[in-house]
Amino acid sequence: MLTGKGIVIIGGTTGIGLSAAKAFVKAGARVVLVGRNPASAAEAGQLLGDSAVIYVGDAANELTAVEAIELCVNTFGRFDGLYHVAGGSGRRFGDGPLHELTLEGWQRTFDLNLTSLMLSNQAAVRKFKSMNQPGVILNMSSVLGFSPSPKYFVTHAYAAAKSAVIGFTKSIASYYASDNIRVNLLAPALVETPMSARASNDEAIMRFVKTKQPLDGGRNGKPEDLDGAAVYFMSDASRFTTGQTLYVDGGWALSEGQYLNIPKE
Repeated sequence: MLTGKGIVIIGGTTGIGLSAAKAFVKAGARVVLVGRNPASAAEAGQLLGDSAVIYVGDAANELTAVEAIELCVNTFGRFDGLYHVAGGSGRRFGDGPLHELTLEGWQRTFDLNLTSLMLSNQAAVRKFKSMNQPGVILNMSSVLGFSPSPKYFVTHAYAAAKSAVIGFTKSIASYYASDNIRVNLLAPALVETPMSARASNDEAIMRFVKTKQPLDGGRNGKPEDLDGAAVYFMSDASRFTTGQTLYVDGGWALSEGQYLNIPKE
């Protein structure tokens, strides 16, 4: 489905991004993976071999996406799509419930999850327009941007940033549709990644998640659960689709979830 395409994945060296990179390569694409950590970046490069090029950089730096896209063009001769996965919790900086939220927590969380995404999308759109070609952008939101969970997932800056990603994606999808630039969005629930380690290792939260994400027996999500959707949106199969949000959430948005009297397995 992606034969010959050149794709840049911002946040592609671990978790959801790395899983997508493997799926993209299997589908015929060649990829540039952007990550902050040199060690994980090196491991990702070894895993994917000649089909991938690694760029080590901070997604919130205004030059990172620009240079990664140029690397894609110079290495593979083309740039067809951007998948922005990078983001993260601002809890360690002071994100939390509003009465405890710090200004640093707010600003750092927005830099991680919204500013970085704006910069990568801007770089992609500018490149597509300069080459006078169609293109595709796939962004990453979260169920917490529209479906709160007040007991276990109370980071109000994160929720606000992920909600803003939804509005931003729809707005630019509308504006650039006449340029044949498609912009869509994935919104996962809790997925096993380095970012979600706190929740994934908490027995009470996992009992709650079993009822909140009831599909497939009730479980935490896995990075590969998003791969099929990502391949679809990056491929020509989605050529008539833009401005859409797909909730890959195991049933989160449809389920009440239970806090009490959940039998342990």
